[in-house]
Amino acid sequence: MVALALILASCFAVDGDTLRCDGERIRLLGIDAPEIHGCRQGRICVPGDGQASKRSLEAMMGGRISVQRVGQDRYGRTLAQVYVGGRNVACEQIRRGQAVYVERWDNGGLLAADCQ
Repeated sequence: MVALALILASCFAVDGDTLRCDGERIRLLGIDAPEIHGCRQGRICVPGDGQASKRSLEAMMGGRISVQRVGQDRYGRTLAQVYVGGRNVACEQIRRGQAVYVERWDNGGLLAADCQ
């Protein structure tokens, strides 16, 4: 079992699936959100409003934030499950229609188990 680490610093949304907490870039495990600046040609992107997705994530960033780190992605960001007030913010982004679940990005099905 991976321990939760409490983040005392404030966190802010970079986009609908990435946070910055005290300089650390944290990519939410198992989800993909619409791109803020649109989808580059040749890519397959999640449809939707990237700014709305970012605002949705930003609105959850009050209170006690805890992070369950599970690794790093290819861009050097920390892959993690993030909780605010005990609620998994990736699950909430999915529930709000601001992100989609991506099974191949869900290390060991951790997010799927949490979102039930």
